[in-house]
Amino acid sequence: MQGSRQKDNANTPTRKKPAAADRKKPVSGLEAHVGYWLRFVSNHVSHGFQTKVEAHGVTVSEWVLLREIYSSGPTSATALAARTGMTKGAVSKLLARIEAKALLERETVEEDRRNHVVALSAAGLELVPELARLADQNDEEFFGHLPAPVKTAIVDAMKNVVAVHGLKAVPIE
Repeated sequence: MQGSRQKDNANTPTRKKPAAADRKKPVSGLEAHVGYWLRFVSNHVSHGFQTKVEAHGVTVSEWVLLREIYSSGPTSATALAARTGMTKGAVSKLLARIEAKALLERETVEEDRRNHVVALSAAGLELVPELARLADQNDEEFFGHLPAPVKTAIVDAMKNVVAVHGLKAVPIE
């Protein structure tokens, strides 16, 4: 037993010391990165909104689909997946959860009985504007102190990053 406790130096990786030139290069701090600040703010904004919508019995992911259906009217899971960047499987699971909350109605397409169209129920149609007001309130809480040109510049900069990198998926968390 004693022998098994001894370190096997042959299997222990050795750490190389950085070359003298590398040690002289400054290492950027976390706070020097735009991504750090975006994530810092985003986490707080997202958590604030998550708390608000969950108090109304839905998740942020469910809110995204509810809002999409509210805008589009009756639609398919495939169309929702394409618009949100989610997988069809993820959309189907979310739709089942929303339907279980009686916020959604599902109809079979007559031409192809394997396909379904989803639409908001009366309760869903009533809830979406209320949740949209919460989203507006959350934005106001975090960004209301900023002058309109600054908010516009932030949104424009983020849209530019989305375009340059071809980002497609709608943020859901």
